[in-house]
Order: sequence, then C-alpha cells, then structure tokens
Amino acid sequence: MKRRSLILGGGALALTGIGTMLARPAERGGMHEAYFAGLSAALKRAGLMRPTLVIDHERLAANASAIRTSTAAAGLPLRVVAKSLPAPRLLAAIMDHVSTNRLMVFSADMLLQLLPLHPGAEYLMGKPLPVSEFIRVADKSGAAAQVQWLIDTPERLAQYAEAATARRIMLRASFEIDVGLHRGGFADPQALAAALRQAQAAGVQVGGLMGYDPHVPKMPSANRAWAAAQSAYGTMIEVLRTGGLTDPAALTLNGAGSPTFRRHCAGTVANEVSVGSAFVKPGDFDYPDLADLLPAAFIATPVIKASADQALPGVEALSGAMHWWDRNTQRGFFIHGGHWLAKPVSPPGLEYAKLFGRSSNQELLTGSKLVQLKPDDHVFLRPDQSEALFLQFGDIAVYDGGAIAETWPTLPVSA
Repeated sequence: MKRRSLILGGGALALTGIGTMLARPAERGGMHEAYFAGLSAALKRAGLMRPTLVIDHERLAANASAIRTSTAAAGLPLRVVAKSLPAPRLLAAIMDHVSTNRLMVFSADMLLQLLPLHPGAEYLMGKPLPVSEFIRVADKSGAAAQVQWLIDTPERLAQYAEAATARRIMLRASFEIDVGLHRGGFADPQALAAALRQAQAAGVQVGGLMGYDPHVPKMPSANRAWAAAQSAYGTMIEVLRTGGLTDPAALTLNGAGSPTFRRHCAGTVANEVSVGSAFVKPGDFDYPDLADLLPAAFIATPVIKASADQALPGVEALSGAMHWWDRNTQRGFFIHGGHWLAKPVSPPGLEYAKLFGRSSNQELLTGSKLVQLKPDDHVFLRPDQSEALFLQFGDIAVYDGGAIAETWPTLPVSA
C-alpha cells in the first residue's frame, strides 16, 4: 500500500492509505449558547464594541457567598487579596459581602491607593519589598505602622528596622516562611529563631507568619504535600512560642490562597486564610476544591474581519489541504486586540491560529464552518488569571440582570 505525505505549514504529516495511523481532528464549533448570547446583546446595547473586561455580578456574589460559607463554618477569618481584584468597587463589594476588613497587598503603589479608601483595614503585605518601598509609604502616607510588612531575610529585617527607627515609627513585621513552595522566606527553624531575636532586640513588633502553599494541589500526592506544609508551618509556630511569644494564636498566622483555602477550612494550623482569584475564578483555578464556583469574569471583544476560507500567507496553495485535514481551521476571525492571558470560550470550537502566531492588534482565531460569526459579533475569552490582566481594559463592565448595570474603574497600573 502506498504511503502519501501531506505538507502542512512546513511540517510533514504522514498518512497511511487507510488513514488509521493518525486521527483526523473532529469538527468542532457552534454558536453562542444562551448565556453568552445574552451577554453579547447586553454589551451591544451598552455600545461596548471594544475589548472589554466583564464581571458577572450574580456569579461574583454566588462565589463570595460560597467562600464565606466555607470560611465561616471553619471559624477562619478571611483576608482578601487585593492584587487579584484590582478595582476599588469590586474589592469593596467583596469585602462587604464576606464581612472582612483584612486585605493582602503586594505593592507600595497599590497600598498607597488603598490606604485612603480603607483607612480602618488591617493590611498584610503579600511579598517582601525593597526597603525603599517601605520608606516611600512611610513618607507619603504616614500609615506604615498600620501595615504588617513581610520579612524574608535577616538583611531585610535590619534595613526595615533602621528605616523605621530613623522615622520614629513602629515597625510591624510578619515573617515569610517556606512551607514547601521554595520561593523564599525562612525555611529553617533556627534561622527564624535568630530573626525573632533580632526583631526583639531592635524593638520590632512581630505580627506573625505568612506561609503560602499553592503548590499543594499540583504535587503528585497533594495529601502528602499538604501534610508536609502543615507540619512545616506548625514547627515555625512553635519557634514563636519558645522565642517568647507565648500566645502565637493572638498573632496573624496567615495561610492558603485560592487553590488551598478549602483544605485549610477542613483543618489547619493557620488562623486566617487569604483568597483573591477564586471570587472570579479564572481558568488557572479549575481545581476540584473550587468546582462549585463559577467563572465570573470574561473578556468580550468584537470580530473585525471574518473569512469563509482562511488562507495561509506565503503558502496559499496548501490552505485547502490544511482545511481538509483539520476542519477547525476553515474559517478565520480577526478580533479587536488580543494576545491576552486568556483562552476562547464562546463560540465553542475557536482556537488561536498556530501558523499566524499571537497578535495584540488583530488576533486570528480559527474555527470550522459551524462557527457562523460575522463582523461586529462578539467573541468571549476566559482569563487565565486576574491580577494584571484586569488592568488592561479600562473600566470593568458589570453584567447584572441581563444588562450592563454599571462600570467599575480599576486601580492605576502597578506591579
């Protein structure tokens, strides 16, 4: 039996005469289901025919209720992660819904923006910053003493203590501990004990510990990784106790994150949990423990151009062969913008064009003839994350009751 070769985009796919060596991709595609059709209609009525970040208020509220139910049942205070929800009204709505004034912040810029909005909040930094950023907050806001600053090394502790002493302000320090992620922080009990003595000698107020454990559900044995993380955290709590802080439970013993907060709710050595992305559930947070939560944020953008038979530049003669082999490349849709950390979700069957590559100007999505989009129809993508992506679109459109009910300005861009 003769062997035939089909050249696709510079690569060779060898096909046997009976076509059993390689499976031809199944044809996929369709049009918007009712939910996205309704969302598209609402966006058109609001005149939003540009790349837009949309939050579904009903889904957001349902997620917040589910998260609050879990943490309240466990008796764990909830700290909201500001970087994952970087819009003042979004952040305020969640804080109100889950009844918390605890915030985790990751940059001096965002801290300076939030301090006037939430002057009574309890702030914990989520990453250690250069001492110059501590100084900037202290000199600009006068509120550095109400923040627990994250300390990961003896050198940083010395720098912060010196800067605080020079300004005659109390330094509140929480120690970052390594519970298995290996991204830094104190991993050795003796090292933490030495840092504790250093802080006490410098007149630094010890706020507690922060141990982040998002690696747990990604490990070959999540249960083993969880047990190890809890054991490591428990050892560090004992360091505080033997170091003179006889009641560590009165301190901030922060743990979790969206991937693991439900494990903490089932039993933990920490005494509070942090949650951010789970409220809007981007694509990177499709964990079994979050299965009850709904995606609540989407990117909506209009189709600029649509082709019935998308040609390949430079190798146009091969386009027909490619379309025959993979029917999901038949049609091309150039959208307004692109190259976001996101994946197409509606209409079904759309995918990024591998041969064209990514584009932030007019991204090409391909689909089969079952996808009957035309110019000015919407495409919806689900963000992989929130964080920086939420800051790329201007005001957030809030979808509620079948309409775009309002818009929420975002915070200024910061890392």
